[in-house]
Amino acid sequence: MSGYFSSYAIVAVLIAIGVAIFAAGLLVSRLLRPDHPTREKLTTYECGVDPVGEGWAQSQIRYYVFTYLYVVFAVDAVFLFPWATVFAAPGFGLATLVEMFVFLAFIALGILYAWRKRVLAWT
Repeated sequence: MSGYFSSYAIVAVLIAIGVAIFAAGLLVSRLLRPDHPTREKLTTYECGVDPVGEGWAQSQIRYYVFTYLYVVFAVDAVFLFPWATVFAAPGFGLATLVEMFVFLAFIALGILYAWRKRVLAWT
């Protein structure tokens, strides 16, 4: 098989092999495990405490906001490392420095906005 689609065929074969290995592992574990369900084993387990009430609980939005802020800082860090390598290359010094300060200014504006909206307060 040669041509344009040969590289796609290799990827498809590797994906099929990966799925087969995964499915074989699940099948073998299902065949080897003991299976003796009882009423106690089928109840919901919550840190050693018997469950009381419904399984629905609301969580505050600030936890999601902290998650988004973490993603912003992670993206910031991901862009800072390649910037450090490009900054050292000849001919990119001043332009790269200005671009990074513009990028950091946008990040700082986002943090300032979150701080002014009192998103960063834990309680």
